[in-house]
Amino acid sequence: MQVQTGVGKISETIKDIPHLERLSAHSHITGLGLTETLEAKQVSSGLVGQMKARRALGIILKMIQEATIAARAILISGQPGTGKTALAMALSQDLGKDVPFTSLSSSELFSLEMSKTEALVQSFRRSIGVRIHEETEFIEGEVVELQIDRPFGAIESESNSGKIGKLTMKTTDMETIFELGNKMIEQLIKSKVTAGDVISIDKSTGKITRLGRSFSRSGEFTISAGGDGSGLNSAANRSVPTPEGELQRRKKVTHTVTLHEIDVINSRAQGFLALFAGDTGEIKPEIRAQIDTKVNEWKEEGKAEIIPGVIFIDEIHMLDIECFAWLNRALEQPLSPILIMASNRGIAQIRGTGGLKGPFGLPNDLLDRVLIVSTEAYSEQEVTEIIKIRITEEDVKFKEEAVMLLVKMAMQVSLRYALHLIMVSHLVATKRGEQEVGIEDVSRVYELFSDTGRSIDALGREERGMSSDDYRDTLMAE
Repeated sequence: MQVQTGVGKISETIKDIPHLERLSAHSHITGLGLTETLEAKQVSSGLVGQMKARRALGIILKMIQEATIAARAILISGQPGTGKTALAMALSQDLGKDVPFTSLSSSELFSLEMSKTEALVQSFRRSIGVRIHEETEFIEGEVVELQIDRPFGAIESESNSGKIGKLTMKTTDMETIFELGNKMIEQLIKSKVTAGDVISIDKSTGKITRLGRSFSRSGEFTISAGGDGSGLNSAANRSVPTPEGELQRRKKVTHTVTLHEIDVINSRAQGFLALFAGDTGEIKPEIRAQIDTKVNEWKEEGKAEIIPGVIFIDEIHMLDIECFAWLNRALEQPLSPILIMASNRGIAQIRGTGGLKGPFGLPNDLLDRVLIVSTEAYSEQEVTEIIKIRITEEDVKFKEEAVMLLVKMAMQVSLRYALHLIMVSHLVATKRGEQEVGIEDVSRVYELFSDTGRSIDALGREERGMSSDDYRDTLMAE
């Protein structure tokens, strides 16, 4: 089987996709905030507190980076709002771009148009990277002369199919004439290559890159982009020296892709374009087996490296016994990423077992493979720091007394509720023409947006047909 990677096309296509910066719940997190000795700082990299949990994940991070750990499972347990997902995001930031990190919620597996186990397989293979080393041949030199002729009798309206040409290129040590085919002529015309340009030609793809103008010809007036001279200040028109040595050279190129990307490219007729279609569908196990065999061959030949990444599954207690059985088997495979799970349950029902219960909603055979990292409830001082970090991240201004009111709400209701009020309080203050958010603005949005407790109380009053004062008196009597 000829396994395709499509890495060149993938990287070129991704460069053309614009990036949109948006604030999210964890956009302020840049890492675990550890020192070189893996000691956690109280406030660092957007994280506050959770010193033991951060240090434990720092040890895991070090082992992943040194490739001394794979096919392991870690469970982050703790109350809601104690930063379990934030810790997983921090770990992904410290891993860097080359180490694959996949994040999903357990409930996603039940809403996809494929089986639960297939969705898990795809997520696992998204979390396993393959660093492929390739040697590319290319021609690099200064264009001395470009001669393009049309044979006698060729129809003028025809495309470049009737053209023939020669390209003379040189370095400081040699000069060579190349016969040009139709496709190469088309590429040269499209790239607006002229004498004096220093260009690079990829022999495998035929792609032409203009590196600039030779110093010896840099004084000549050329237009490379459009007829209005708009390309004169582009990178392709900067002055560069004439290359030295041989015209034909070899260059080592490294690409990093995931096993899932290779799976999709080799299982769909449209190749790498299927990655951008969204719905990849189910992939046959035979194709994956052939790809694994080929990747292992590349690894033995020194052409590729396997990079075990990380897969983070939130709300792990929402999975059923079928998924847990698959996870048990997956963790025994040689190609397996680090599995990080999060749960806010204590003793919970194991779904799909008819009522059996277990710690965190997990079966015992999976718990035996798990290292557990616990998070703790935040102190008032830590909550204050978190709220101030989010205020800075959302680029708003709060008066000190308004900040303390948010802290009070966070301690009495929940941290998440207080964080949600930051931006809406700012909008209320802006409507009043104020630059800083005050107590009156926070109080106003507190009245507009109910927390869970007040909402339940309101429903209870409506069910009993009581007024607010009557309902309060009933609660006091109870």
